[in-house]
Amino acid sequence: MMTGALVALASPVAAAKVRPMAVPSGSAWAVSVGDSYISGEAGRWAGNSNDSAQTDALGSTAYYDAGTRESIVGCHRARSAQIAFGTIASKNLACSGAKTATSAYNPDNDFKPGLDFYNDGAGHIGQALALQNFAATNRVTMVAVSIGGNDFNFGTIVQTCVENFLTSPTWAKNYCKDDSPVTANFTSTNVSAVTTRISNALRNVNTAMSRNGYTTSDYSIVLQTYPSPLPNGSGIRYSESGYGRQNTGGCGFWNADADWSNVSALPTINTAVRNAATQSALPNIKIVNISSLFNSRRLCETGVYKLQETSLASWRSAGAVNVSEWIENIRTVSAAFGPYYVQESLHPNYWGQLAIRSCMRQAYNGGAIRGGNCVRTGTGLNSLGEPVVGLS
Repeated sequence: MMTGALVALASPVAAAKVRPMAVPSGSAWAVSVGDSYISGEAGRWAGNSNDSAQTDALGSTAYYDAGTRESIVGCHRARSAQIAFGTIASKNLACSGAKTATSAYNPDNDFKPGLDFYNDGAGHIGQALALQNFAATNRVTMVAVSIGGNDFNFGTIVQTCVENFLTSPTWAKNYCKDDSPVTANFTSTNVSAVTTRISNALRNVNTAMSRNGYTTSDYSIVLQTYPSPLPNGSGIRYSESGYGRQNTGGCGFWNADADWSNVSALPTINTAVRNAATQSALPNIKIVNISSLFNSRRLCETGVYKLQETSLASWRSAGAVNVSEWIENIRTVSAAFGPYYVQESLHPNYWGQLAIRSCMRQAYNGGAIRGGNCVRTGTGLNSLGEPVVGLS
């Protein structure tokens, strides 16, 4: 893996030989790079239900980004992904499961391109190199980025929390928040290391663009934070007693672990993202904060429901967006035979993706790209069929 990176970064002189004289002309493009929180993971499902047909907004081809297939298996670049906000043309290069650096093959044998210049010579390339190739012939004015969560081992932490919930009784709760494999991710040493990796990933975006003649005044990097997918324990509508919280609700966290995720883990990750932006010293980064965007629409939160708990026929029913969860269930055995995927767990679903899409459109701001805090500002849907949100 190091060989590809070293070849791509060999020398400024070699890179200069392939630079075009000017930024490509033509229509403006927006490109997304990063991980599952921007690729569109879980974007097939408009809410949660025991009956998949009730919430299946996009069907079995939801993640096909290359005609009749995925261009990279498991990247889950959904048709509902936020980058397709419609104001300008868009390209989704993000990949579910991606870290800052490319992982040639994960345990499921899927290629996971990171935000680097990996190139194995057999068609597998990192996202920074993919961006460089795309920006060579298309005028990219906005690069949306979500990266870093997997460097903190987000998926493994969720798995540990759910396993601890399911394997310990209420009178002897085994919390994940104090398990050493979990806390190791949040030591000052590791947080500093991940912050540096995120910063370097952002610099890789800049390198990819500069190799095509772009300066930082030609485009903006829109860096998004991570949202809260679960409420605090007191806001979970399923009891801690028994297995219903996971088997029915799909949110198998002890109250104390849910509290920890919001009070400690999420702020630490988002602080690392923000600090990485500062550390990169790039003047064209705009931060879109979505940390509280899903509040009152989170998984298992009091005030929203599984669709089978309502009188609504499906996600298409009037008002469904107002009573549905915008975060996908944590999947265990229910993903064994489809149509669900374990990797969809705890990600923004169809409604969540469209809410962030509206944030991205407002961040684009007619070309005067800006950052801000994105929050819900009303109920129902806007004229484009998206949840009502505002960026301020």
